[in-house]
Amino acid sequence: MQKHYILFDDSRRLNLLPFTFTRPVAEIRIGILTMKEKWEMVLGANCSYLTADYLREKYQPAHGDKESYLINGGVIPDQNLLALILNLKCGQAITFNDTIIAALIPSTPTPSYIPEISHFKDLIKLNETPLSITNLWDIFTQNRRALEQDFELITKGRQSEPISSTNRALNSDRIFIEKGTTVECSILSANNGPIYIGAGAEIMEGAIVRGPFALCKGATLKMGAKIYGPTTIGPYSKVGGEVNNCVIFGNSNKAHDGFLGNSVLGEWCNIGADSNNSNLKNNYANVKLWSYIEKSFIDTGLQFCGLMMGDHSKCGINTMFNTGTVIGVNANIFGSGFPRNFIPSFSWGGAQGFTEYSTEKAIETAKLVYERRGLTFNEIEKNILQHVFEITAEFRSY
Repeated sequence: MQKHYILFDDSRRLNLLPFTFTRPVAEIRIGILTMKEKWEMVLGANCSYLTADYLREKYQPAHGDKESYLINGGVIPDQNLLALILNLKCGQAITFNDTIIAALIPSTPTPSYIPEISHFKDLIKLNETPLSITNLWDIFTQNRRALEQDFELITKGRQSEPISSTNRALNSDRIFIEKGTTVECSILSANNGPIYIGAGAEIMEGAIVRGPFALCKGATLKMGAKIYGPTTIGPYSKVGGEVNNCVIFGNSNKAHDGFLGNSVLGEWCNIGADSNNSNLKNNYANVKLWSYIEKSFIDTGLQFCGLMMGDHSKCGINTMFNTGTVIGVNANIFGSGFPRNFIPSFSWGGAQGFTEYSTEKAIETAKLVYERRGLTFNEIEKNILQHVFEITAEFRSY
């Protein structure tokens, strides 16, 4: 009997802003794959979404009345959890503490349905914490485990393309190269973790890579780049300079020299030449990050934490970011000095101050960026950005 597999957003969605302003939790990339791609691979089936109403036109809910597996979009699958889910009886739910991990319900939920523990009488309680993303910093702090897990999932039973003799490869059994890649005259060290190079990706001459590392489909690593794992460069992104423990979702560029560390970039971002971020405070104190829920800065418990940049945001050349900077959607940062470490969505400016970035100008830029990639910026994308502009207005007055 066919069933729906539905990835739902819970309260963690607010913890994961600004990235979830423009996507469901399950569209976050960590490791090699997005959360949705991981679940679709292990389930061997397509998944749909339960997410915020303004995202549903792009991220479709399930259609047709069927029994439905509800799976928390912030949880990363493993074989034990998968077995528990597939053995669920209708009306049962898997929980950890007060969080629903998965459930099986008798029919397709309404698009606005949010599963709660009180809806289920038969609970299966996990004793061990499942691998998941709950806070912004989890995306880079959990990237090693997620990347190693994805590497095993993707490469199991498959043969890598040969590594060109112009490269210097260490622990080559842990390097997997898909068809259609270009990798020449580089140093690839998988001694500390696997290296995955996706179809159509290119590593230019002189790049030095230390795993774990993923260069996803169509992405480019520029000449002389220095990459420290665990780092993920998402599809069709271009990266150069020095990068340490970062996740770039896709279609974003940090193509020039400059340092990016312990950071996460959304989609359609651009980091200007010679821009740098701090990932460690001078006094070695824990880094605090802006919380959209608390509307203030919260302690991450981390010594190393860099830049969190939402979709469509960009910075000019020689931009300097302080430790623990959070940038919203469609911000444009430029000029000398350190800008503030919380920059709201649709802000335009820098250390000397910010003004509001109009949606008309932001959307005009987004259209041009899409066109450069041979894509069309449609009304659905426009409506999402317009909604984000409206719901983030309060933060631009801070």
